[in-house]
Parts: sequence; C-alpha cells; structure tokens
Amino acid sequence: MTTQSEERKWQGDWGGEPAGVEDVFALAAELARRVIDRDGKIVPLPEPIQVEAELALSPPREGVSIEVVAERLWRLLECTPNTSGKRYFNQLFAGRDDAAMLGEMLAAVANNSMYTFKAAGAQVLTERALLAHMGCKVGWASCDGAFTPGGSMSNFAAMLVARNVSLDGVRERGIDGRPVAIYTSAESHYSIRKNAGMLGLGRDCVRAIEADIDGRMKVAALREMLERDIAEGVTPVAIVATAGTTVQGAFDPMRDIAEVAHEHGVWLHVDGAFGGSLLLSGKRRPLLDGCELADSFTWDAHKMMGVPLTCSVVLFRDPGLLQQSLDESASYLFQRDEDDYNPGVRSIQCGRRNDALKLWAAWQHHGDEGYERRVERQFALAAHAVGVIEADPNLTLVRKPQSINVCFAIEGVDAREVCGLLDSEGRQKVSHGTVDGRPIVRLVCVNPDLTEADLEEFFEDIRWAAQVIGDR
Repeated sequence: MTTQSEERKWQGDWGGEPAGVEDVFALAAELARRVIDRDGKIVPLPEPIQVEAELALSPPREGVSIEVVAERLWRLLECTPNTSGKRYFNQLFAGRDDAAMLGEMLAAVANNSMYTFKAAGAQVLTERALLAHMGCKVGWASCDGAFTPGGSMSNFAAMLVARNVSLDGVRERGIDGRPVAIYTSAESHYSIRKNAGMLGLGRDCVRAIEADIDGRMKVAALREMLERDIAEGVTPVAIVATAGTTVQGAFDPMRDIAEVAHEHGVWLHVDGAFGGSLLLSGKRRPLLDGCELADSFTWDAHKMMGVPLTCSVVLFRDPGLLQQSLDESASYLFQRDEDDYNPGVRSIQCGRRNDALKLWAAWQHHGDEGYERRVERQFALAAHAVGVIEADPNLTLVRKPQSINVCFAIEGVDAREVCGLLDSEGRQKVSHGTVDGRPIVRLVCVNPDLTEADLEEFFEDIRWAAQVIGDR
C-alpha cells in the first residue's frame, strides 16, 4: 500500500508543496522576460566543451524542485543564440511575433495531438482553414495539405507522393530496381538529395541541373537532361523547382519549368520553404509566376512570416493524393467523423503537435494586409543594405538581390574569417556562403523589426572585423 508521504512524492513534492500551475506560469514569464532582455545585448557563446563541463546536462537520479529546474533552464538559455535579437542574421528566420508566441504557448498548454477531430476538436478546423487559405495564395481553387515538422519533411512528403504517382505499385511492393531520376537545380536545398535516399530512390538519382549566373535553374539544361534520360529508359519521378534558394535567394523560372514538366507528364514540386511567403505580396508575387501550375508546394511560415519554429506546410493541387499515399487502417485511432476531419490519414506522423494554432493566431493579428506590409518591410531593409554596400569601396555586391538575401564580399579579407570573428566576439551572428567559387557574407533581412540604424551598426561591425583580420 502506498503511504501518504510516498503519494506526495509521486505528485512531485520533493520535500515541499507541489508547484501549482500559477507558479509554473510565473517562472515561465520570468524566464521569457530574461530572454527578451537579451535582444539587444552582445552575448558571446562559450565553447561546447565549456558548456558540458559547467552545466548539469545529464538527467539526475533524484528529481529537483521546479524552481531549480527553472534556474537550470536559464543557465542553458544563457548559452543559447538569441535568434530574435537584432544581431542575428545567420538563418532564414529571425525576430519575434507576439501573437504567434501566444498561440505557441497555448498549444503547449492544451497539448492536443492533431490526428483526429475527436482528439483535437476545433484545432483541426483551424488547420483546414489555414491550408485552404495558403492554397488559394498559391493559386488553387481547392487543395489538400498537411503541416509537417519543417521544410525538409514537407519536401519529403511531396517527393513521396510524386514517387507513388510516378511508379505504379511502389507503395505496396517497393522499389523494383528500375532507373529513376529527380531533377532539381544545383542550387536547391540539400533535403532533395537527402530525401531521395530516404525514399529508397537513391541519392544518385538526383540530377543537379546547372543554374545561371543569378542562381536560377537553366530550363534548357533541364529539358536536355530529362529527354536524354527518357531516351535511355529512365523514369522521371519529379522536377523540383526552388522559390528562394538558401544563399542567393534565387527563384527558378517556374512557368517555363512547368511547361517542360507538363510536356513530359512529370510531377512538378515547388520548394517555396523560404520564398513562398512572397505570395503574400502582390508586388513580389511575379517572382513565383507559374507556381500555380505545380502539383505540390512547400511553404515555411517559420521563415519570412516570423512564426516560431517549426511551422511548415506541404500543399497539393489535387485533393486525395496525399491520403492515397499515407492512409492506414487504425480502428483504435480513427473512430468517428469523416476522413476530411481526421488529418492523421494525410500525415507522415501519427502523434503530431499543434503547429497550426500559432500561425492562425499570427494571421488573425496581422491579416493578409499586415503580412503584405511585413514582406515589403523586409525588402526595404534589403534595399537599404544594398545601398550601404554600393557606397562602400571596400564592399562588393556580388549579385543584385532577387529577394531579401544580400550577398557581398569584403576587399582583402576572407568572408569566412569575418563571420567567424564576429561570432566568437559576440558582435553579430551572420552566415557565409559561396558565389562563383568565392566566399561571401550572406545577410538575410528577414527580421522586420530591424531599423536602418541596426543595419548601419551591422556594417560597422563588418568593417571592424575586416580591419582586425587585415592587421594580423
């Protein structure tokens, strides 16, 4: 029989009264305040070996109070890059959205899994409404889709459906050894090749099509490679066009690519993980001209839309294809309601967190018009950065930006060294890339809360780092 003291310990006592929900909320609010207070500060990161030596990272044998947990959480956060601060330019996401944060916190409190209406209720309807709205932005009157844990998995789901549509019987019997091919730009995301391996098609089936000087897939090279493969008995599985490449932010010519795809009956997927959000701006939508001709589309709201990680969707022009590729019988799970209200039949996951609520909250707050203004602000920041670069004889704009990625080189120094020094000194966190075989700094103007003064400070730090390296 369990004693009273043992029962209290089981409830989380550890020598005192169990923490209540209000206590947890208060601790969370205090930790969140500390994180936000770091937004404008310089916080050099310690080396990994130092973090491992100084912090208690392994799970303890005996549990500790919630207050101790909170303090340990803060010590971890102190050693964590602040992606919402105005010195963070390293990835294709940055900044903070209040409404989206509110939705994210409540999703954790409610803790619904998004496989059935029975388990998630109104949250399923919220997800359906978002997918339909995003499909309309692509240009489809109706569509199908799913939320996934990131753009790579959205691309995976699209490639999975493309595989099943293109190769008869593959879902039931597996790969039969026939030669296949997937076509994508040499500048496309690494997930395309990775996914081909996970799908059993083989990484070597991915054809890296040459890109032009601006990082856009060459359609003539695509056509030549595709027709050569068909003549040699290779079965095309999919063409993957990119809307916003990782380094240059380039947009493949989707209408021309769609013409090739339709001529040969090949599935066309658009990886708009980064650039899909430009569909929210009437002025920028022409960069995605022809995307409505695609069969599937990836869109990450956790990038340009500022929603907390992760919030990615994969959309399909033809309803039903996703369910055909993913549905399985499970009477213990799908016990009521039509399939339309049970997203689990169209998901690559079973248990799935609610990533829709934060996007819904943000879209309620901003509306379509607010998101259009957000995109235009991001472009305005990129234009300002270009102006600074062009006015400085020691900086070289390597390409005119197609979107909000500004790639530039620094006279006399290696961009990789500059980015490394700024990172180690805690001044700025910015990424480097390669264009024309030359290391460059990749400045992504994705945080609309930045001011022109913030960008001026960024470039002052670039000049400082270049001077320090040049004097060595």
